[in-house]
Amino acid sequence: MRRLLDVTGGSEEVGRRDRVLESALQTFARHGYRKTSMDEVARQAKISRPGLYFLFSSKQELFRAAATRALEQDLAAAERSLGSSARPLRRRIVDAFDHWAGRYVGPARDVEGVVDDNPDLLGEIVHTAPARFRQLIVDTLTPATGARAALDIAQTLVSTSLGLKREVDSRDAYVRRLTVAVGLLVPER
Repeated sequence: MRRLLDVTGGSEEVGRRDRVLESALQTFARHGYRKTSMDEVARQAKISRPGLYFLFSSKQELFRAAATRALEQDLAAAERSLGSSARPLRRRIVDAFDHWAGRYVGPARDVEGVVDDNPDLLGEIVHTAPARFRQLIVDTLTPATGARAALDIAQTLVSTSLGLKREVDSRDAYVRRLTVAVGLLVPER
């Protein structure tokens, strides 16, 4: 079983913390930040309230950790997709956007909504994570298009993605339409 050393020097199961953070994010998405209680998160995570407070001292700390974890996971998945150079460039770009934004389309839209509605609780990551994602796209496109075109294409695709997330009702529709945009903007390689 994988274990992670916590800041107090003891050990904590990685799976338990991950389950709590995933349950917290889903609970915040369902009820909104203000209406979510630590009791509700504890119930959903199948952990005692004191156990939850042992892991996170406040609702704000829990929310920040859950949202940060989700953003970091999205970035890591996008980076893995983009780094898979054996696959065609267009497919890697579409997959990266799907990991970054596609999972928040349709029924999962509420997860992103609760993050968007509470940027003051999250701090810098609401700005740094999207900038990091855009830079990953630019870095991937630059060899094929040049630096200036890569930046323009990346910004256009980010804007397209934002619009599609609000317009389509399913992840499949998001990917289908984003594939069209990528096909129009990204050179075939």
